[in-house]
Amino acid sequence: MKSTLRFRDDGTFKIVQFTDVHWRNGNERDLSTRKVLDLVLKEDKPDLIVFTGDLIDSTHCEDVKRSFREVLDFAEHAATPFAFVFGNHDSEAGATREELMEIAQEYAYNLAEAGPSDIDGVGNYLLSILDHKEEAPVHTLYFLDSGSYAPAEPIGGYEWIHHSQIQWYAEEAKKRAELRQESIPALAFFHIPLPEYTEVWEKGACIGNKLENVCSPRINSGLFTQLLESGDVVGTFVGHDHLNDYEGDLYGIRLCYGRATGYSTYGREDFERGARIIQLREGEKSFTTWIRLANGQVIEEKLPVNS
Repeated sequence: MKSTLRFRDDGTFKIVQFTDVHWRNGNERDLSTRKVLDLVLKEDKPDLIVFTGDLIDSTHCEDVKRSFREVLDFAEHAATPFAFVFGNHDSEAGATREELMEIAQEYAYNLAEAGPSDIDGVGNYLLSILDHKEEAPVHTLYFLDSGSYAPAEPIGGYEWIHHSQIQWYAEEAKKRAELRQESIPALAFFHIPLPEYTEVWEKGACIGNKLENVCSPRINSGLFTQLLESGDVVGTFVGHDHLNDYEGDLYGIRLCYGRATGYSTYGREDFERGARIIQLREGEKSFTTWIRLANGQVIEEKLPVNS
């Protein structure tokens, strides 16, 4: 039986975002990653764990399925509900997205789903958070597969979230608004940042670090426009760029990077691994967020709260 997500009796709900774990074969670097995972869960005690892509570094895994299981085993042993989206490195070699998603269904605490088979990607789904009395859904979490590499060879670069996925999101947002006769606050999680992540930084309305270029798709497929029109999503959370952890407000939507978690990939010695923490409050459209580093330090963030 799948776990039910609900606000705590004090009206809060806490999410830990791990991103770019890049697990390989349980080597020394992976064990350093495991220490970060353990520390964050011990200190922040989330209601939900979310992995925003590149759980594994498939081209460097001796056994891709075993490595994927090792990441999910960690979440399962924590006895905490977890969800994930795929990144560009999860299914480059050794296993398809479909095969990895099938493995995930064996885990009791897993909430990730393959999603509709008639739209692009694997892992387009949503989760509801119920009020503290478990009477009604009062918050939505959307998960979108941002793909891997551009499917059209002349374009190059990274894949984009496709029209079929955007349409699916729009229809789900509309249905949920009609059901409640009002827009239900929502967050969205995917791996590859939208082109608007560059725009929000250039407008100067950000806090945090930008130590590398935004590696978004070369095609802007219009997801951000749909988020604005649907009006429910107040924050998006991505990974992919290991040296960026900033967040900024663009037209009322907060575009947030996670903090890269894994050691078996590129980074900088002066840029600690870590995780982003997101806290929701029942009945409010805003959220608070902070970063916890591998050394235990907390980086508080003070962007203006959405209203």
